[in-house]
Amino acid sequence: MNRGSKRLQPFASRAMTALALMMVLASCQKEEKAAAQPIRPVRTVAVELREGGEKVSLTGEIQPRYQADLGFRVNGKILERPVDVGTEVKKDDLLARLDPQQYRQDLEVAKADVAKADAEVARSQAQEYRQRELLKNGHTTQVAYDQALKTFKTAQAEVDAVRARQIQASENLGYTELRADNNGVISAIGADPGQVVSSGQMVVRLAQPGEREAVFNITEGAFKKPPTDPTVTVHLVSNPEIESAGKVRYISPQADPETRTYTVRVSLPEAPPQMRLGANVVGTVTLDQGQTVTIPGSALFQKDGKPAVWLVEKDKTVQLKPITVQRYQGDSVVVGDGLAQGDVVVTAGVQKLLPGQKVALMDASAAQ
Repeated sequence: MNRGSKRLQPFASRAMTALALMMVLASCQKEEKAAAQPIRPVRTVAVELREGGEKVSLTGEIQPRYQADLGFRVNGKILERPVDVGTEVKKDDLLARLDPQQYRQDLEVAKADVAKADAEVARSQAQEYRQRELLKNGHTTQVAYDQALKTFKTAQAEVDAVRARQIQASENLGYTELRADNNGVISAIGADPGQVVSSGQMVVRLAQPGEREAVFNITEGAFKKPPTDPTVTVHLVSNPEIESAGKVRYISPQADPETRTYTVRVSLPEAPPQMRLGANVVGTVTLDQGQTVTIPGSALFQKDGKPAVWLVEKDKTVQLKPITVQRYQGDSVVVGDGLAQGDVVVTAGVQKLLPGQKVALMDASAAQ
């Protein structure tokens, strides 16, 4: 056994020496590969901060600033409606008429009640006068006179009430005709001839075309960075050359329950005649201002699941730099934070780079 152990010792020593030589050779090969890593050509852009903002365009509609839903003050059946959408009307023009038969009858009944009440006043007044004269001569009692006086005053109160009802009946008869209270254009119809309507129900909508506005429906996201008193440029969809500038006059305080959007009305005091009521328009406004940087979308890389870019250092090596993305704009990316004036960002081949790798710049255009 001892002689066998002595024979194995030289063999073990040689094996250990061979293993050590192999490890040294592998290490040398790795260093040679690292040293031989090629310089990769890349395309780049130079960061340049510029004043700018996000321009948002929305489609809306030209509407009048002032318009009113008109309806009858009484119930009834519509006999006629001589106007339609687009009809231009003048003040006091007839817009619609109800069947007046019932209200004529009510007026005749009120007139009869007034005549009856007048007769009762005349009778009770004469009775009161007789009782007063008899009381002076002692031929009647104070109680009888007081009763006659009470009857006379009650008749006077009754005649005042029936006369008020006559006036109301006369006004109701007049309310069977719906007339325009201003010059304008009929922009909507709410009821047709033959239809029974209730008081206050919209029959026509009268728009005053003197001052026009562009009306848009916007989402809640547009209020994240609202501009201060922005100027909105509005142009026709059918002819972009026809445009006008305006200011936001009104923003609805709550969202529409169905569309979940907010109504924004832009006043257009100098709207050209071609911007007729109901015309489709596009409004453009810059939502946020400040210094921004825009880089190509191909420059984006990910580090630990977050956006980053490859920056070219002064020694022509690249390093990953985390950034924040403000928004995506077509094929470009608007950067919020992470880049400074003069930074050089790799825009092509970002997936093949390694930290510290040397690169050769093919070009360096400006990223604005």
